[in-house]
Amino acid sequence: MSEVAQLQLIALSIVGVGILILLFIKAVFIRVTGFVFIVLGLFSLMSLAVPQLASLPPAEEKIDIASIKTPTDIATIGQTVFFSKGQCALCHSIGPSESARCPDLKGIGAKLSKDFLYESLTDPQAFVYQDYRHGGVPKEYPATMPAINKDPIGLSKNEILAVIAFLQQMSGEPISVSVSELEIPGKAPSAPVKSAEAALVADAHTN
Repeated sequence: MSEVAQLQLIALSIVGVGILILLFIKAVFIRVTGFVFIVLGLFSLMSLAVPQLASLPPAEEKIDIASIKTPTDIATIGQTVFFSKGQCALCHSIGPSESARCPDLKGIGAKLSKDFLYESLTDPQAFVYQDYRHGGVPKEYPATMPAINKDPIGLSKNEILAVIAFLQQMSGEPISVSVSELEIPGKAPSAPVKSAEAALVADAHTN
């Protein structure tokens, strides 16, 4: 007998005891107790009748490198990762939202470079960008950005690059993530993406 079936049997027994008390006991206090037993038993039966859903970690997005021909293909995968395994939409909005727990990402792909976005996703505290919004006073947010390449989210490099491609695409920007940057399973990983700090220093020297 399953655990749920055992609990249902106990709940039925409680209801039965309550009914017997109401039928054969005349003392008011005990009859009230019997009525309480019936109510509790019925509520227990109702709750046990609701299907129980197991909480499972998000499924990994399968990226078939051979099927990816263009940066747009990468962005399509990134959109799926953004709303599923990446869990980005749990905190971020795409467009103004007063209930968002983290900054609005609308247009973020046009405001920040690919290198900056990569570091922001894998090492969020390395460089804190103050003005997340498009105008006005910077807003404080209740949630702290986790490193999404680590547990519990644990995105792969390919998945992170795909999310960046999606952010660039939905910002109306050319996608700077190329197919050649994706890691092929079984092949030695490529060099890490340049950090945001290094990118800023390089930009300063070229200007």
